[in-house]
Amino acid sequence: MDYDSWLKPFLPQLQQRRKRFLNRLGQINSGWGSLKEYASAHLQFGLHFRNDEWHFSEWAPNAKELYLVGEFSDWKPKQGFRLTRGEGGIWSIKLHRDILKHGDHYKLWMVWEGGAAMRIPAYAQRTVQDPETLLFSAQVWYPNPFQWDDHGFSVPDAPALIYEAHTGMAQDAERVGSYIEFAENILPRIKEAGYNTLQLMAVQEHPYYGSFGYHVSNFFAPSGRFGTPEDLKFLVNKAHQMGIAVIMDLVHSHSVKNEEEGLSRFDGTNDLYFHYGSRGEHPAWDSRCFDYGKDEVQRFLLSNCRYWIEEFHFDGFRFDGVTSMLYFHHGLEKDFTSYDDYFDGQQDEDAMLYLALANELIHTLHPKALSLAEEMSGMPGITLPGADEGLGFDYRLSMGVPDFWIKLIKEKSDEEWNVGQIFHELTQHRPEEKIVSYVESHDQALVGDKTIIFRLADKEMYDFMSIDRPNLIIDRAIALHKMLRLITIATAYGGYLNFMGNEFGHPEWIDFPREGNNWSYQYARRQWSLYDNNNL
Repeated sequence: MDYDSWLKPFLPQLQQRRKRFLNRLGQINSGWGSLKEYASAHLQFGLHFRNDEWHFSEWAPNAKELYLVGEFSDWKPKQGFRLTRGEGGIWSIKLHRDILKHGDHYKLWMVWEGGAAMRIPAYAQRTVQDPETLLFSAQVWYPNPFQWDDHGFSVPDAPALIYEAHTGMAQDAERVGSYIEFAENILPRIKEAGYNTLQLMAVQEHPYYGSFGYHVSNFFAPSGRFGTPEDLKFLVNKAHQMGIAVIMDLVHSHSVKNEEEGLSRFDGTNDLYFHYGSRGEHPAWDSRCFDYGKDEVQRFLLSNCRYWIEEFHFDGFRFDGVTSMLYFHHGLEKDFTSYDDYFDGQQDEDAMLYLALANELIHTLHPKALSLAEEMSGMPGITLPGADEGLGFDYRLSMGVPDFWIKLIKEKSDEEWNVGQIFHELTQHRPEEKIVSYVESHDQALVGDKTIIFRLADKEMYDFMSIDRPNLIIDRAIALHKMLRLITIATAYGGYLNFMGNEFGHPEWIDFPREGNNWSYQYARRQWSLYDNNNL
């Protein structure tokens, strides 16, 4: 309790949390030898080529029959591709090496009592979308091994200066960008701007582009709309060559509801990977909530962490939606006004145990890895190790800072800005807790909201950004835009974050293609030409 005397009344709960973590870690080590070996489900399940033949396994305890279907079977369930059921509802099949070939599309035909449907394997490592039907399928993907040459790279021993970026909307053109284009065109800009860490969004496959990557369907598959897995490896490899660490926006807080693409009703049941009943439905996100207390779910998610670190050389993760994971009420419409709110029985102890195990695994695999929590409740112990009653994160995102800046700009005139209040808001955190501060992230740039530069400059930015058309409103906007960032980074205790383009005052908002905007990409891009224009 040396770091926070307010926690003394809750010592029994904290000790129980620590005991539970150590007991679970002991169980895993006893049964599997190590946490790393426990997190190896991706090596067991899914499609693999071993001993000169194809091996495929899937966990589907409610299934009565299971078939691999694809171009090799005319997309029909055939006896030669029927899986055999084993212990614990694990189905498997072995196929001759010549039956499947690199690039083949495939799915599962899942049969259960009273129904049957197509499913994409839970551990699929490559998915693609048909441009005509828009349906997704898994793809046999066994190219020549990628040649890494980043072995001399180490995560910088410096405060994390994080550049938050989205591959698809990183291009100036009105279309979806690629991993290769990002590596060749955007990484040099990030390096030149002085950032040492790239936070890459929307990596895991997601059916709806406009979800910003947060409604994940295939947790082990890099999004195919941006390129191949090797293209993503090329991006990470090049970033490392430039001295830039790469962390991934990891979504383990929920999963998309889609059934044919995702895990929902995977084997005909609602609660295979998720909670049963209303607990399995997120009330605000229209998505499914994982049952973190289930052994198979723990293995699935922990293996996912290991997979991205080992296979793609990611240097850590930003865990999305941590507050939603921590509480049964998901933090919705809840004001956290006292420490009682952190220990009132509304905490999901299974989720907390999972996060502590995940961070233990991440730092075992990659001792210099960065682990960030998107957490807004102020839960104590977020950045303490699991063995010290914590969750093991390196940083908490300081989500109140952008809210403070926006409130100040909206409600106060310049002369009413209180320097003491500003300093207090930017530096209030527990002394043992490192935070990542920021003026604005992707959240503040979405349609329906406004970027800081747009709040400051408003409509004048359309006519008076040219250097030969001086304007006091624009001059003030640019000065404050710079000042806010200077103050925020100067008072940051741990790290600083910026969403791509906001550093130079990218105009307007983000609006992904959708029916309401006639599927336009006009606002789903970054206009680098504005930054490069010397007359602006």
